[in-house]
Amino acid sequence: MQSVGCYLGIDVGTSSVRAAVFDGAGRKLGAGVHPIRIGRPEEDFVEQSSDDIWEACGRSVRDALGQAGLSPQAVAGIGFDATCSLVALDAQDRPVTISPTGDDAWNVVVWMDHRATQQASRINGTGHEVLRYVGGQVSPEMQTPKLLWLREQMPRSWARAKRLLDLPDFLSYRATGVDVRSECTTTCKWTYLAHEGRFRDDFFRQVGLGDLADDRYARIGARVRPVGERAGVLSETAARELGLAPGTPVAVSIIDAHAGGLGVLGFSDNGAAPSPETLEERLALIGGTSTCHMAVTREPKFVPGVWGPYYSAMVPGMWLTEGGQSATGALLDHTVFSHARGRELREQADAAGTHVYELLNARVADLAIGLPFAAMLTRELHVLPDHHGNRSPRADPSLRGMVSGLRLSDTMDSLAVLYLATVQALAHGTRHVLDEMNAHGHHIRTLVATGGDAKNPLFLREHADVTGCRIVLPREPDAVLLGAAMLGAVASGHMASVVEAMAAMSGTDRVLEPSGGAVARYHEAKHRVFLRMCEDQMAYRAMMEAGG
Repeated sequence: MQSVGCYLGIDVGTSSVRAAVFDGAGRKLGAGVHPIRIGRPEEDFVEQSSDDIWEACGRSVRDALGQAGLSPQAVAGIGFDATCSLVALDAQDRPVTISPTGDDAWNVVVWMDHRATQQASRINGTGHEVLRYVGGQVSPEMQTPKLLWLREQMPRSWARAKRLLDLPDFLSYRATGVDVRSECTTTCKWTYLAHEGRFRDDFFRQVGLGDLADDRYARIGARVRPVGERAGVLSETAARELGLAPGTPVAVSIIDAHAGGLGVLGFSDNGAAPSPETLEERLALIGGTSTCHMAVTREPKFVPGVWGPYYSAMVPGMWLTEGGQSATGALLDHTVFSHARGRELREQADAAGTHVYELLNARVADLAIGLPFAAMLTRELHVLPDHHGNRSPRADPSLRGMVSGLRLSDTMDSLAVLYLATVQALAHGTRHVLDEMNAHGHHIRTLVATGGDAKNPLFLREHADVTGCRIVLPREPDAVLLGAAMLGAVASGHMASVVEAMAAMSGTDRVLEPSGGAVARYHEAKHRVFLRMCEDQMAYRAMMEAGG
């Protein structure tokens, strides 16, 4: 059995925990996956259990090692990534409820939870200087609004909670017993200013969280370190729970989308290793339940409505800008399975042993026979994909989705065209983010796509054609897991830096070029409709407000 040079990545997503072992060249040796529970006690409330998540980690790790045929001692380093969810623990590290149910088992506010929308609005109303580093305003998906909600709405839980952690930091803490917070999590979600090495006391006092400043941020991050640095080593207890060897180095953690950025951005282009200049031309398109758009620059770029710039939050020494869409895979699922033919389609896919999106892609192709190109099917059907609000660049969680051009039809063909229009709308959302970023100093020409959505060829084709960018697909499709494993390689000491790990463990599978020509002209018109739909929605609101 291999004894050195294997690195374990553990990824906690919204609905499952995945684990995979990679060698030093980034080749996956084995993987495991286990579902996790999710609770929705009220509208806009989304909750999980940290104990349930940790148990799923152990199951996934054991499956990954088993598939790889490796002993626990073969793992030289461990990296964790996770969604940016909020975990509450008491002084004995026991779960503290964040739920209206009052059940302590539910101690995680999931990233997509929007209970703190009002608190986010009040924080943004302060106009504090730190908001410049989150695109001008915080989102209810970030931690300071959630902290304020917990303090105001559940004061007993607030008093009991002696550790309030981002989920990635909880995982490294549970693994090592060492409370080290990540520059990635704290900078991106907690308003930590990594370029200054501090939280701003005046900000926390102004927004109503002064007690955190009073105790010198002991509950949310008194010690903040760069991603990939060794946080500690695996404790005896954690090793037993995960099925690994005690003493294994554990890296300072990272947010899941950011791990995906590490996993894809370091590929060589025409045989040349990535440089700061080439990295600035790339954007990681991390698509799953939601989508993140990750780009790095040598100097800070302030883009209204786009999160950041965050110093050293992904690639050490570079500034991260992060766009995103609050619902992508989730929106496609909603569109398909809420349709009158959704259940029938699922049954057809199950009977054929395939996926519903493969059936829909085939139906779109059949419907497009005789047309110059398939995108023309949506000439009269347009979607604004803000069903769960707009993360960027409008940064308005109150926005809602719209569909224009519906017919009195509930056929499978009508579902296929609506599905295509929704995919296109998501691509136009990505273009909107790119246009804003490039207008404020970025120079992005290449999208590097990964995540569940990147497995859908129609999703990729529409994104290339709508944005006009080439799309690079990485050799390793599980780029998020690979990025986490890269951190394990750095923590082990086998890789000198995160950038070295990116160059050594990344690779390219294939490149998709945009169609251009008539397809590009078609999408120029579609994009004008896309932008106009939001303007129309705001006009409708103004009319209703004027009418009382």
